[in-house]
Amino acid sequence: RPPTPAAKMSDGEYDEEVEAEEEVTDLSDDVVVTKYKLAAEIAQKCLQQAVAMCVDGASVTAVCQASDAAIAEATAAVYNKKNDKGDKVDKGQAFPTCVSVNNCVCHNSPPRDDLATLKAGDLVSVDLGVHIDGFIAVVAHTVCVGGAEPGSRAADVLCAGEKALEAAMRLCSAGKSNQDVSAPMDAAAQAYGCNVVEGVLTHQMKRFVIDGNVVVLNKPSTDFRAEEQEFKTHEVYAVDVVVSTGEGKPKMLDEKQTQVFKADISKKYSLKMQASRKVYAQIKNLPSGGALPFTVRDLDSGDGTSRMKMGLVECLKHELIQPYPVLYEKEGELVAHFKATCLLMPSGVDKVTGLPLQEGTVSEKKIEDEGLLELLATPLKKKKKKKKEKEKKKKKSKKKKLSKNDIKKLCKKASKS
Repeated sequence: RPPTPAAKMSDGEYDEEVEAEEEVTDLSDDVVVTKYKLAAEIAQKCLQQAVAMCVDGASVTAVCQASDAAIAEATAAVYNKKNDKGDKVDKGQAFPTCVSVNNCVCHNSPPRDDLATLKAGDLVSVDLGVHIDGFIAVVAHTVCVGGAEPGSRAADVLCAGEKALEAAMRLCSAGKSNQDVSAPMDAAAQAYGCNVVEGVLTHQMKRFVIDGNVVVLNKPSTDFRAEEQEFKTHEVYAVDVVVSTGEGKPKMLDEKQTQVFKADISKKYSLKMQASRKVYAQIKNLPSGGALPFTVRDLDSGDGTSRMKMGLVECLKHELIQPYPVLYEKEGELVAHFKATCLLMPSGVDKVTGLPLQEGTVSEKKIEDEGLLELLATPLKKKKKKKKEKEKKKKKSKKKKLSKNDIKKLCKKASKS
């Protein structure tokens, strides 16, 4: 909230600058922490439900729709009182549920009429986000339908992704540099014969901002480098890891598959087509005004799907919205996606979203790099001192209080000497 402008005073008085108290929107405020953790709790539950639906014969679209509906229902049940300004608390979906299968890297949230289904042995990545009052929790997890065969490439890529995420989280901590994260991630992936996927970023998140300016480029190259920045206490990060059995160089196969978008509120343009104006008006009327990602399923296609698509095209052409394209690895390769929301607290990294590796997932490969193993053995949070130890220290530090008898005895000893 910007400061209030200087107040105009009457003649003969000096202008007095009146500064409004700025609203605290980082983790130094307990209320903000509570909202992040509530969003995380809902995201976790909805992810678990979505993952449980990923069975042989399940419709990909049905999983996405059911998960989005679960997010809407869960968020509708909390924070229903108006805030201090008399406004309703904005809450709901922060990233639409995406279900990406096998060599599909990300952002697959198909339209209602899509007929794709899952089958046994498919590697399925579920990605979603929730927000409470603009405070965002995101999460992604990958499972194998029916479970991965021990020692299979599916097991390798699942273990690679899980270990790469664990390494990354330990380095996305206050005082460390964003330049130090990618190498251990890559080492973890390589240990399982896999590669970190290019173009994937770990982003700082702020209120209503899912992709902040502080980033980790998971796989730096000569063409792509991230500006060096230091992680700070009270920041929030979406630690995002995607690994592949292939080269890790994804491509967009068909731009028509793109169904996830985000409004760019910094851009202005007077749209020419009526269909475009109608679509853009719908986007602006979405929760958060479209500033958080949404899917085409969230829009009303009452005038026909073709007209809505035409409207989206003009919005894209003039950069009023940004696309999240569906990307693919080479046919036959497998991709695993793991994402966790991490709160950088004074006590260390607080991982508030993320599920454990699918039960029974075993790779024949293992990490042998001693430095990486040491990093993975490091706890995310500082260990709390035990109560008994604290009490002992307190007792030792306390000075013994002298009774009247003790004082008399000391005085007698002093007089004798």
